[in-house]
Amino acid sequence: MKKTVNKEEKRQRRHVRSSSRMSGSASRPRLIVFRSLRFIYAQLLDDKTGKTLASAHDMKVTKGTKVERAEAVGKELGEKAKKAGIETCVFDRNGYKYHGRVKALADGARSAGLKF
Repeated sequence: MKKTVNKEEKRQRRHVRSSSRMSGSASRPRLIVFRSLRFIYAQLLDDKTGKTLASAHDMKVTKGTKVERAEAVGKELGEKAKKAGIETCVFDRNGYKYHGRVKALADGARSAGLKF
């Protein structure tokens, strides 16, 4: 019998493939993106200690398209990272394609001064 694979399972497989090669540290944390149907979340994570260094989301923003809100989240996260003394990070797209909201979030973080 043929096993059906849905979108979420495909994303999780892509995530496992990519995350096995990357890791974050205190000097260069991992920027993780999570995208739901309504909102987008991002956080800077130190994998060695398991602590979140900075995070941002668009749950309170109601104006603009999803892509515009994602870019605002990236800018907010970049500013929080600057305050925490973080200049570079590793971008973990969490299995999502680098397109649309994920790309807008990355561009927003870059415009705030964060380097990948």
